[in-house]
Amino acid sequence: MADLVISPRAYTKIVFHAAKYPHCSVNGLLLARKDATKSRNYEIIDAIPLFHICLHVTPMAEVALVQVETAAADEDLQICGYYSAAENFNDNTLEKAPGVKLAEKIAENIPNACFAVLDNRAMGLNMDRSAVKLWQSVDNRWVKVAGKLSQGEATLSAVSTLLQRGAMKDLSDFDNYLDNTENDWFNSHLNRDLNQILAMY
Repeated sequence: MADLVISPRAYTKIVFHAAKYPHCSVNGLLLARKDATKSRNYEIIDAIPLFHICLHVTPMAEVALVQVETAAADEDLQICGYYSAAENFNDNTLEKAPGVKLAEKIAENIPNACFAVLDNRAMGLNMDRSAVKLWQSVDNRWVKVAGKLSQGEATLSAVSTLLQRGAMKDLSDFDNYLDNTENDWFNSHLNRDLNQILAMY
């Protein structure tokens, strides 16, 4: 069984995306080091938030995928998977996750691609466990795998504190970028700040 590791940066951005739009389904892309997915065990380095309005707009998803691939390559990263969170509190399984078709498309091109589903029941202002469940593509089907949150307790403590302060409002997704091209949906500012904040825990 694969043991995927989620970095504090990726985890924080997935949680922030869902917390910013609690009334919506959200989705995004996951990034790992280039060629890391050749092994079934690797670290999810970053998360790029895509949509909160309409998760099934194929042309916009294709545009976003191309832009993410290009930007990721500049940082020696590659798309390794997909994440989603359902708007319904009780929809916490792969079968109920929005955007499965996009995840399957990624899995066709990326060996050992992963699919992260946010467990709404684990979300809160004082998280005591990871809110992300992971599946990995094995022989053209999704298999539930162990997921480890890097710097587990420290990451949960930092993310809880940031949520209490409303820091999720600073996150932009591709929908925000389409509304105003000045919105940085790669969240460079957040990446920089997160490194400093998480280092304090």
